[in-house]
Amino acid sequence: QVQLVESGGGLVQAGGSLRLSCAASRRTINRYTMGWFRQAPGKAREFVAGITWSGGSTVYADSVKGRFIGSRDNAKNMVYLQMNSLKPEDTAVYYCAADTWSRSLTDANEYEYWGQGTQVTVSS
Repeated sequence: QVQLVESGGGLVQAGGSLRLSCAASRRTINRYTMGWFRQAPGKAREFVAGITWSGGSTVYADSVKGRFIGSRDNAKNMVYLQMNSLKPEDTAVYYCAADTWSRSLTDANEYEYWGQGTQVTVSS
C-alpha cells in the first residue's frame, strides 16, 4: 500500500506561484504513474497532470497547460506540481494519486491511492 502526503498549498494572489509536493511512503513509486487532481467546492474532482513512471512524459489538462509543470524524483519518492500564473479559478483542494498499474494518465478511476489533499486558494 502506498501512503501519499501532499504539502505546499496556501493562499496566493493571482499571478503568483506555488509548488506542491507529494511524499510517498511504504512503497517506492518508481514504476507507478503519478497524477495530480483537484476539486473545487461544489464541483467534481478533475484531472490536472499525469506523469509517467520515468517522468519522461507528462500530460496536462488544457486549463493548466503552459502554467503548471509536473515532475517527479523517484530517488526521493517525491512528486511535484509547480504552479505558475495562478488564477482564482485554480482555487481547489489538490490531490496526489498513484496508479500502480500505469493504466491511464488522466482517468481518476484508475488511480488506487490518494493523498488527503492540500488547499490552494488564489485571491483576485
